[in-house]
Amino acid sequence: MQRGPRIAFLASPVPVAAEARAELVARYGDHPLEGADVVVALGGDGFMLQTLHATAGLGVPVYGMNRGTVGFLMNAYDAHRLPERLAAAEEAVINPLAMRAGSPDGAEHRMLAINEVSLLRAGPQAAKLRISVDGTVRMDELVCDGALVSTPAGSTAYNYSAHGPILPIGAAVLALTAIAAFRPRRWRGALLPKTALVRFDVIEPDKRPVMADADSRSVPRVLWVEVQSEPRVAHRILFDPGHGLDERLIREQFA
Repeated sequence: MQRGPRIAFLASPVPVAAEARAELVARYGDHPLEGADVVVALGGDGFMLQTLHATAGLGVPVYGMNRGTVGFLMNAYDAHRLPERLAAAEEAVINPLAMRAGSPDGAEHRMLAINEVSLLRAGPQAAKLRISVDGTVRMDELVCDGALVSTPAGSTAYNYSAHGPILPIGAAVLALTAIAAFRPRRWRGALLPKTALVRFDVIEPDKRPVMADADSRSVPRVLWVEVQSEPRVAHRILFDPGHGLDERLIREQFA
């Protein structure tokens, strides 16, 4: 008799997710992450990002079920016929962004971001940023509340809220989007090749402090930040047929 997949169930700390995990474990059993064929994440998009980061080195796909709020990266929750859903699921592969950030004390911070890397003003005055792409200065001074670089997977998150473009999941581009730009007043950002190395230098960092954030993990003050796609890391996400990221990205633009 053919066995079902070895599933590792992970849940966010909210009660509804914990209750769902208990129900699913009772039905299908539970396996440690190291021996699992697939990880099922129960929560919202934030927990899905945490799960993808935590399991990046295992090479196993992650199937999310929504027990949170938005759930853009999640499938609908249903405790029935989970092995059949997993067998029929469509896979999307996502490369994260690699962030390097320099602090005033000389420390260098490295983080990965699946959605976006953002720079945000950390004081009452607007930030001033110099933007370079592949070693060429493209904007001498952007006066703004911040700026971000987004992957296609993250283009419907903070990037979209900042009026950035929604990108097809397979697009080999990154979105560079300004957050509340003051000068140049009408500059809304740029589309860059996926291979581009984007560098932000903070102008007047003492007077206008800036923080950097990679998928909600922050460096409180930075002098410079470099962002580039990391092709050596591949996150595998599973979706029910007809509800993959491509379909969701298209649907979002007609909502």
